[in-house]
Amino acid sequence: MALTFKIFFLTITLLYSPQPSSATTAPKIFKKLYAFGDSITDTGNTNSSTGPIFFTHVSNPPYGRTFFHRPTNRYSDGRLVVDFVAQALSLPLLPPYLDSKADRSYGINFAIAGCTAINYRFFERNNITLDITPKSLATQVRWFNSYLESVGCRDYKSTRKQCGEVFDDSLFWVGAIGINDYSYIFGSSVTSQTIQQLSINRTTGFLQTLLKRGAKYVVVQGLHLAGCTTFNLYLSDEGDRDAMGCVATVNNQSHAHNAALQTRLAALRKQFPEATIVYADYWNAYKSILADHNTHGFTEPFKACCGSATEDLHFDIFTTCGSPGATSCDDPSKYINWDGGHLTEAMYKVVADKLLNGTFSHPPFSYLLRKKISSGH
Repeated sequence: MALTFKIFFLTITLLYSPQPSSATTAPKIFKKLYAFGDSITDTGNTNSSTGPIFFTHVSNPPYGRTFFHRPTNRYSDGRLVVDFVAQALSLPLLPPYLDSKADRSYGINFAIAGCTAINYRFFERNNITLDITPKSLATQVRWFNSYLESVGCRDYKSTRKQCGEVFDDSLFWVGAIGINDYSYIFGSSVTSQTIQQLSINRTTGFLQTLLKRGAKYVVVQGLHLAGCTTFNLYLSDEGDRDAMGCVATVNNQSHAHNAALQTRLAALRKQFPEATIVYADYWNAYKSILADHNTHGFTEPFKACCGSATEDLHFDIFTTCGSPGATSCDDPSKYINWDGGHLTEAMYKVVADKLLNGTFSHPPFSYLLRKKISSGH
């Protein structure tokens, strides 16, 4: 059953309406969608010259080949999880914030590829400045605040109508953020424990900012199984493997990060009882797909679809996807990994389905929909 139809069917059931005829007629539970995060969620705020150091050809083919049939500065062959979320909610795909000419009637994507949770100054102070993206969650907060100013929203008390149009019927999707913070300290004296504490603090502060401004429906993605990406498998020692065949230290790091994040989310639910905050368990959703990858049509769980043909994993940091010497596979839908650091549209689609319709969101996404419908907005 198609992802959009499943959400649609749930919507109709919740509204006690007659049986649906097509997903295109689905009522819009949310009028707008706002997204934040890094390259897993970025729909075009970076390009080949401004993105992450090892993936500097995102503006070139074959990026975007599957769905858009052209590069859109998404780090995939097609759509991302946030794109499937928008389509499932009968909303248009989100334009990137930096596209000032785009139609923002249905929301904006503020996510930035290469972005960190921790402010860039921290990495500068610790001499970690190897061409890392000088953008953080603080940048996305500034962009969001600029957007609020542009529509006349100061606060609910003085500009209720303007702020209500931004927040009342909107879903805030906070994509995975923090992987880059851990990646950037590789080889430095900064510990992963320090990064976990600082990045969780920054993420919590960011969420508090959204909630205080008026966000009522928020989904927060945890970190994924970064140890299962081609990039990390390529860089790691072969002895550092877990039962899934992935990089054990990286996956354990992400798991510990997600546990700490969930503790903070529980506290935020108490602090903001009027808001609905959902944790999207990207880590375990990915794990469940990997454990049963053949059932989902994936024959290559670790090899990159697009990269260097001279390497076993089809990946080399000097010949990444989109560069002159790179090649891409015949059928991306059989691959989990797209360019070594990011996933294929096919994988993102299955992940989205598990987060929206499966058991990997806490509370379930259906609970958030019911809360929104019962609110009467």
